Amino acid sequence: MMASALWVTGPDRTEIRPAAIGTGSHVKTLFTGISRGTERLVLSGCIPDSEYDRMRAPFQQGDFPFPVKYGYSNVGLATEGAYSGRNVFALFPHQDSFRLPDDALIPLPQNLPPERAVLAANMETALNILWDSHAGAGDRITIIGAGLVGLLVASLAARLPGAEVTVIDTLPARASLARSFGCDFAAPDAAPAEQDVVIHTSASQAGLVQALQITGPQATVVEASWHGANNVALPLGAAFHSQRLRIISSQVGSIPPDRAPRWNYRRRLTKALDLLVDDRLDALISGQTAFADIAAAYPRILADPETLCHRITY
Repeated sequence: MMASALWVTGPDRTEIRPAAIGTGSHVKTLFTGISRGTERLVLSGCIPDSEYDRMRAPFQQGDFPFPVKYGYSNVGLATEGAYSGRNVFALFPHQDSFRLPDDALIPLPQNLPPERAVLAANMETALNILWDSHAGAGDRITIIGAGLVGLLVASLAARLPGAEVTVIDTLPARASLARSFGCDFAAPDAAPAEQDVVIHTSASQAGLVQALQITGPQATVVEASWHGANNVALPLGAAFHSQRLRIISSQVGSIPPDRAPRWNYRRRLTKALDLLVDDRLDALISGQTAFADIAAAYPRILADPETLCHRITY
């Protein structure tokens, strides 16, 4: 039995093609979410050769650069198996139905709408970033880049007692979203200084340079963006050494070492789903398209800087 899936067939080209349905319990897809940052790199063919294996999605079909069936945010209804009759989340691509072992499916919390659950993979990334930052209560925390992941990180950081959280972005329209999560908002030229933690999610050289400029002495910059094949130049002279600044990378493919003895991937993703039980997060769904229409719309959605999470309906 075959299913229908969205395939990236070349630079900026997509189409609906047959795809393997897999083995295990059957799931009928309800919604999938487009993760603009990584999927844009896949669509443009900008995955470096050296990263082909590491950047494979858990249930990707095909090999980079093309053709590939790519994606990792699928919410569906299990029709058999341990979770039969329940809505489940899986790190599966944009496909109308599939089969997976039960241990690859995570049931949604009863009070989480399936429409919002498409944010789960990005919330898992945001949680991992906050862990890597070691931000704590009372800290001054700035997130540079009010895309989907940046805003999810901000929503979590704002829950730290006494934390002063600022979101920086070039799009003024993101201010209301940042403030809805209890954060301040500023344009790049008004960014606060002397920050305890700066988290960079804008995937731009300018953003990362600014992160170094507003970090306080002996503080941390977390680079959460993935730049693909692009080279990024940084001013590591000037005050970088005298201030003893620290740059660390954060990538969701690994659990931070200080948590790895107790946390596994399933526990982390389950917690991400729990953290989505917050009605304010619905504002991060920036659009919706039917699966039948997604092949034509996909390049435009990824090219639009206003896109946060775009939901596909099935």
